[in-house]
Order: sequence, then C-alpha cells, then structure tokens
Amino acid sequence: MSRQLLHTPEGVRDIYSEECARKMAMQSKLQKVFHLYGYQNIETPIFEFYDIFKKERGSAGTREMYKFFDRENNTLVLRPDMTPPIARCVAKYFMDETGPLRLCYLGQTFLNTVSYQGRLNETTQTGVELIGDDSSDGDAEMIALVIDALKSTGLKEFQVELGQVEFYRGLVEEAGIDEDIQEQLRELIENKNFFGVEELLTEQTMGEPLKQVFLKLPELFGDIEQIRLARSMTSNQRALRAIDRLERVQEILDKYGLGDYVSYDLGMLSKYSYYTGIIFKAYTYGTGEYVVTGGRYDKLLVQFGKDTPAVGFAIVVDRLMQALSRQKIETKVDMVDMVVLYEPGAREAAIGLARCFRENGQALQLIRRPTDKSVTDYVAYARRHGMSQLLYITGNGEQMAKYQVKNGQINTLSLKEVLISAGLLADIGEKNSDGHGLTGENGRMGI
Repeated sequence: MSRQLLHTPEGVRDIYSEECARKMAMQSKLQKVFHLYGYQNIETPIFEFYDIFKKERGSAGTREMYKFFDRENNTLVLRPDMTPPIARCVAKYFMDETGPLRLCYLGQTFLNTVSYQGRLNETTQTGVELIGDDSSDGDAEMIALVIDALKSTGLKEFQVELGQVEFYRGLVEEAGIDEDIQEQLRELIENKNFFGVEELLTEQTMGEPLKQVFLKLPELFGDIEQIRLARSMTSNQRALRAIDRLERVQEILDKYGLGDYVSYDLGMLSKYSYYTGIIFKAYTYGTGEYVVTGGRYDKLLVQFGKDTPAVGFAIVVDRLMQALSRQKIETKVDMVDMVVLYEPGAREAAIGLARCFRENGQALQLIRRPTDKSVTDYVAYARRHGMSQLLYITGNGEQMAKYQVKNGQINTLSLKEVLISAGLLADIGEKNSDGHGLTGENGRMGI
C-alpha cells in the first residue's frame, strides 16, 4: 500500500530540528534587547474581527486577508498586521494611562500574497510599540532599538533607511490631487518609476515648480545632507516640518553613536496609510526585501477610542534568518546530543542517571530498548539526529557501554566513571541537588 504524503498549502512551510532551534534562539536575543530598553510583552489573538483591519484603519488590503466566519456569521480575519490589534488592546486596557507605554510582541501574521513568487504567506514578526510619546526622541529610540536588536543576532552589515510621509502629504495637499491619483503616484514614486511619475503628472493640473518636486522625489535619497537639499525645492510648511523632524532624529542618533547606520529616502512611502510621520525599513545582504519595517502612527489609536501618539516597528524573523544563513552568520544552539538506552532490568539506574544529567543541564533522550531492535539500530538513530554519543545500560545497571556515534568507538565504563567523565561527580559518595545519594548499593543510581 503506497503512502500518500500530505503537503502544506502554498505560502507556508514547516520549521523543525536545528533550524527551529536557531529561530527560537534568535527570537530570544531580540526579545532580550527589547526588555533591556524597558519594553514588556503583550500577546493578542491570532484572529480578530474584520473591522480591526478594515480599509479605514489603513491596514492590508481586503484581498490580501485570510477571512472566515464564526457561528454568528461575523467576519473574522487572520491578523495581517500586528499594529492594529495592539492599538485595540491599548485602547481597551490602558484608556486612562497618560504616561508612555512600551510594549513588545512576538507572533505570526498572515497575508495572502500568492502572486508574489517565493514570498511566505505566514511570517513570524517580533517588534515593539511605543505608545504615548510624540517626540523626536521617541522616533530615535525606535531606530536605536532596531540597530541594537539586529546587532544582537550577529548581523554587522545592514542599513536603516528613514523616510517622512508628511513631506509627500504636504505636497499632494498643495497640489489638490484626489485620493486615487495620490495612491497611483505613491506607488510610482516608491518603485522609483521615473517615467511613470512623469507620465502621470502630465495629466494633472499644478504649477511647474511643484511638478518638479514630485519628479525629483524618487531621487531624494542618501545621507542627511542630501535630504537637506529638499529645503530649497519647496516652501510648503508641512513638507519643511518633515525635514526638520528628520534632522532632529539624526542629531539624537548621533548621540547614541549610531548615526552611521542610517540613510534617508523621501521617496519611501508605505502602503499602510495609518503612518503619520517618520517611516523606516532596514535592509541587509542575503534577502531581496526589508527585514524591518516601522514608523509613526499618531492617528490610529483614536480610531479605537484613545487619542494618543505612537511609533513602532516589526522585525520579519523569517527574512532575518534567511539573511543570517546566506551571510554564514551562525546562531549557536544546544541540540540534544545524547541517548541513554537501557534494558528493562536497568530502568532504575537509567532513570537516576538521566535525572542526574538533566539536573546539571545536560539534555538527553531516555529510551528503553525493545527486544526487536539492536543497539546498532539506536546508534544509527542517534547519528541521523545529529547526536554524538549513546550510553547503553545493561543488566541491573552496574555496567554501561559508551558509543561515540561519529567514529564508532566503544568504551565499557562503570557508573562512577561515566559520572566523572561527564564532570558530574568528583567522588562516588557525592550528593545530588536534593541532598540524596547519587548511588546506591553496587553502584546503582539512587532515585
């Protein structure tokens, strides 16, 4: 009878063994940095009511969402974005809080992007939200936190690119462009489509100087000096305030000693319309897309009933892992390295030995050998799973054989010799952490 393999749907994948361990370790490093900056964890449901992400909130497009219905026929959505649920949660539980809230998270997001070949529809994101701070210091803290978090993973070569959506919005407000044209123009500018921008502007009625600023927008990227040149291109006060804000953020980042990690792009314009100020993305080698995205969203929480400013970012863990792998930056993890195999009569000794190892931080698998399998079968099993040694306990537990899985070497040892060789025992009469004897009569393990 042939076996039918069950596959995952398009856009999702399984992660297991060492790769999964590396992912968990990297997430732990990132979370540690968040905690050092004073951020506390928050967890929201994996699905929410559709209204949380509707168009007016400025989140993902409805065609990109995974939607389904509950028994009451409410439309539910697998969250495509972490920020709106956290905004909902803050408005619900922290309505009367007037001081700043520092929240961090780790979870899955879901976007139905099957048209983009190779892009995952389910991704892991971890990030932070700073609620109740509208200062340039808050903006700079976000960028500093991104940089320190990425550095904690071992990443060295990366760049954080800053934009300011208010510069663009000041210009389109002055030009009187309608909403649909604004969105078309935004996409063209962000994609650096110079010819597309020029063609679209020929159909619009506006002054020639303003038209020239739009045409220059895709070119306005580089260091802070390049962005300062934009001052001479416009007298629009909203746009000029946006440049002022970027300059203040740069000054603060220089105080952090992190200014060299930052570049600027006034043509960076997010599809998420809830952004109201600075926006940013971080890029590195080994992945064609950003590994971090974020920005300021001062008008989102008011839609949930709490009028307060906010800024935050998300690290796309899967892309960061891909970049680390391709840059050959190793995330060290402790994998299970030992099997303790025992015969039924040696159960007491095996359990005692396993307990001793585990209390001292040594991970292992404890397996009773069935009669229809040989020790050689389990040596092969250990080799398949990347383990380096197997201890085989026989009889009543007085003797055991130590198999070096990689080279096939076998040593016969006493219980005392095993404990001493593992650095767990200096003398046969030593006690375990509970004060009980490690060994009983005939050198057998105590329980």
